[in-house]
Amino acid sequence: MLASLKALFRYFNNAVPFRLVPALITTAVLFTLLLLPCPDGLTPKAWGLVAIFLTTIVAIILKVMPIGVMAMMAIVIVSLSQVTNTSSKGAITDALSSFASPLIWLIVVAILISRGLKKTGLGSRIGLMFIALLGKRTVGIGYGLTVCELVLAPFTPSNTARGGGIVHPIMRSIANAFESDPAKGTQGKVGTYLALVNYHANPITSAMFLTATAPNPLVVDFVAKATNQQFHLSWTTWALCMLLPGLVCLLLMPLVVYLLSPPELKHTPNAVDFAKGELQQMGPLSGKEKVMMGTFGLLLVLWANIPAMIFGPAFTLDPTVVAFLGLFVLIITGTIDWDDVLSEKSAWDTLIWFGALVMMAEQLNKLGVITWFSEGMKNAIVASGMGWQAIAAVLVLAFVFSHYLFASTTAHISAMLLAFLGVGALLIPADYVIPFMLMMTAGSAIMMTLTHYATGTSPIIFGSGYVTLGTWWRVGFVMCVFELLVFATVGVAWWKVLGHW
Repeated sequence: MLASLKALFRYFNNAVPFRLVPALITTAVLFTLLLLPCPDGLTPKAWGLVAIFLTTIVAIILKVMPIGVMAMMAIVIVSLSQVTNTSSKGAITDALSSFASPLIWLIVVAILISRGLKKTGLGSRIGLMFIALLGKRTVGIGYGLTVCELVLAPFTPSNTARGGGIVHPIMRSIANAFESDPAKGTQGKVGTYLALVNYHANPITSAMFLTATAPNPLVVDFVAKATNQQFHLSWTTWALCMLLPGLVCLLLMPLVVYLLSPPELKHTPNAVDFAKGELQQMGPLSGKEKVMMGTFGLLLVLWANIPAMIFGPAFTLDPTVVAFLGLFVLIITGTIDWDDVLSEKSAWDTLIWFGALVMMAEQLNKLGVITWFSEGMKNAIVASGMGWQAIAAVLVLAFVFSHYLFASTTAHISAMLLAFLGVGALLIPADYVIPFMLMMTAGSAIMMTLTHYATGTSPIIFGSGYVTLGTWWRVGFVMCVFELLVFATVGVAWWKVLGHW
């Protein structure tokens, strides 16, 4: 009997497309959460959605099945359980609602555009140029990517377009030049390190400029409201306040990532000569490479909102519209073809899993879970009798690390930032309110370091396969703490010098 059960277990474990033990653990988590009493202030349906969301995250962490399948599981459970609606039709409408999100399509199209860099050879050329300039050490290439991100940041209000659509294809080309490819199992040579640097430069630069990511103007508005219009972050004020701590983070970040996830190839003494030789063999730019360069130039100009700056707000274009324009240009010029679009698996995989996570985060907000969490935090802080320093620290940390519940910085900021700023403005002495506001401002971008679904850039880079889930979360947590410490020390001292407290 026991032998038969063991044989059945082995057969089942080999036949089913999921890992059985992690699947059983995930199922236990779901039922445990559902059996717990519904917390005061939440409806049973809202608590059910919390259980589904947390279970999905656990399933992804334990790698029960590919992340896209886990996302589909969440869509099915949300639809069948009807936690967001009173009918199955309404529930499936809710479950699929995020697939119309411009942000998600910006991510998908950015991945498709990046295919053109590989097909035309322009990506390899750019990668070889970086190697020729900085390629004696892998960490030098990391600094090259960081500088590229910094230069683009003030002019690119979509951090997804910048980090995922512009810098990431360059990073992949450099990795490919060293034959560091996830498909070959060689991502650890340089690709994992460069992908992490590629990503972690993005939240830092997003914190440094008002125009570096879409939700930053919303932060400005909330800070002004929380301080009764007494402190308004202009573009210049924002940039000046974040300049020194941001530069310190950018200076140290490639070294910290190097320690956390060291590349297998640390010294590349022959890389410079190799790159120069390859560039000579490639010869002058081909016609398709020129089209690719022109398309990237067009994207950068439009993503930077330069026409609107010159001709007025009527010429403002949404970043997703710009991305579709760039993709269309590449197709109609023959730079890439429709088969290239259809065969880009990572784009369509990202569409499914990121769309599901965004959907659940949005529904958590609609069902009042985020408001309930914010109010509970406020009441607990008031009742604790903590000193103002502890209150400030708790508010910053609670806001930043609650981003584990969000798949969008805009959604997180919209749902929670004003409430947290308001509590801080009430409980922190007036002389120290501004540095608290600036820490929260920095935290609204730093929180993007945490997960592979934290912002639009993360699924693009994570989806390329260079970084495992465990490494992503481990490095993300350490980098988040590290950057908060830099802003809490260097930043607070710098704000004192600037006269903000």
